Amino acid sequence: MSPTTLPAPPEQGHVTFLGAGPGDPGLLTLRAVEALANADVLVAEHDVLDVVRTHARQGVSEVHTDADTSAPGTGTPQLTVVDGASTTAGIPSMRDAAHLVMEAARGGKRVVRAVSGDPGLDAYAAEEMLACASAGVPFEVVPGVATAVGVPAYAGVPLRDAQGTDVRFVDARTASDRCWTEVGASDGTVVVSTTLDSVAAAAGELVSAGRKPDTPLTVTVAGTTTRQRTWTATLGTIAQTLKQAKVLPSPEGGRPVIAVVGERSAAAQRDRLAWFESKPLFGWKVLVPRTKEQAASLSDQLRSYGAVPHEVPTIAVEPPRTPQQMERAVKGLVTGRYEWIAFTSVNAVKAVREKFEEYGLDARAFAGIKVAAVGEQTANALIAFGVKPDLVPSGEQSAAGLLEDWPPYDPVFDPIDRVFLPRADIATETLVAGLIELGWEVDDVTAYRTVRASPPPAETREAIKGGGFDAVLFTSSSTVRNLVGIAGKPHNVTVIACIGPATAKTAEEHGLRVDVMAPEPSVHKLAEALADFGARRRLAALEAGDPVTRPSERRPGARRRRSTT
Repeated sequence: MSPTTLPAPPEQGHVTFLGAGPGDPGLLTLRAVEALANADVLVAEHDVLDVVRTHARQGVSEVHTDADTSAPGTGTPQLTVVDGASTTAGIPSMRDAAHLVMEAARGGKRVVRAVSGDPGLDAYAAEEMLACASAGVPFEVVPGVATAVGVPAYAGVPLRDAQGTDVRFVDARTASDRCWTEVGASDGTVVVSTTLDSVAAAAGELVSAGRKPDTPLTVTVAGTTTRQRTWTATLGTIAQTLKQAKVLPSPEGGRPVIAVVGERSAAAQRDRLAWFESKPLFGWKVLVPRTKEQAASLSDQLRSYGAVPHEVPTIAVEPPRTPQQMERAVKGLVTGRYEWIAFTSVNAVKAVREKFEEYGLDARAFAGIKVAAVGEQTANALIAFGVKPDLVPSGEQSAAGLLEDWPPYDPVFDPIDRVFLPRADIATETLVAGLIELGWEVDDVTAYRTVRASPPPAETREAIKGGGFDAVLFTSSSTVRNLVGIAGKPHNVTVIACIGPATAKTAEEHGLRVDVMAPEPSVHKLAEALADFGARRRLAALEAGDPVTRPSERRPGARRRRSTT
């Protein structure tokens, strides 16, 4: 337990005022994750809940709020609370934020009041803390990465240098004339929190206060997320820059931005330091047509390259229609019927594990049995079950690769000549035939069935066919056939990446142009290959003096849209 944790008395709850950072969930502190894991109630605006809910325990009560900003600076905001009671009534209830938090705490709940950035810089958090203190409700504060600091760091804009430049933070919505005069007379760095359609006005205030019109500035919207965009200009040219970029006028002009004014935000500096937006797949919307169980690690890898993965199940895994054969085979494992068991997929491991749990068995039932596995993910699934594979192909990770290393049956050294092969109902016969040729008897058992998943939502189908995705990763021939079957053929601007020659051939048979091929049949190598493709594409654009765009922006009539991630 953290030494800062305040244990709540049994009869009373506790409030944690928590900074959720500027938008990237990875910026949450360890203490924040700990507090979220113990929370009974989360209270926050919708965007903040999207950042913190991943770390909350199952069953936590979420209270979505939206601050009433019609009269800023008038005290603790009224919140539109979207909870069970108000939703049922059909009319959102207006509640005072502090009273809402304290009400839950008085009921013995551990409440997390999450705010964007850092609680110390939130306009209303201090008033809510004072209300808790006055009412005797125990609370603690978990600092977060301040938006005005985190966003410039992700934009590649340092705020200070070795000479110790002064840094001033200004909220343009509440800044007084005296504030503008002071920062205008300074030659330090100014970090301005404002909105997209108010950037030019803030620049004008600084020029009027004495800053030179040619002073560099950067403007960043949706900072620290994969929607982040940064523009470099000067105080005198920023209005024209946003107009030429067709950013303004826009109905989304009210979106918050961070503007950094000063020499440290010069274009030459940012070109070398913009580490986040220069990721190889930055902002790419990548379709991952796989089963939900198998997509998680791949999606995490894509995010590390700056992509926005969108998982669409194309295959559903179901139990076999006649489970008796599987039941007999699992019992045979316990009674010593088999010398080997061979797993060719994660789903096969999952099917056997579920049968074990059904019978009250665990990994100890594998004692005395040799275990083979095809592929890194299959091996990892076995290790997670408590079983270390005895045989993994040294070369190609496939049934053929496994046969290359599989020992022939030897009646002297092998007391039992039988292999248990749990597999899908549509699996290839290559492994069975090869094992028989090596002298083994094979119990070829259907452990699970793969069926085509239900079609994705209409919005996803339209994005697939209309070029809304930048790339799609195909990890097998069946994912090609099933995706086209349930959602239609991807648009010709979409980058097609395939895990191997067989999958690429199937894609081409469906009229798709294959752009990327994994150097070996591994989903992680496939993601790496796509990232390499994106990096080369980006470098070519920069060398040609062209703007760096995503593939989806090449389609006719394409417009920049905000991602949902």
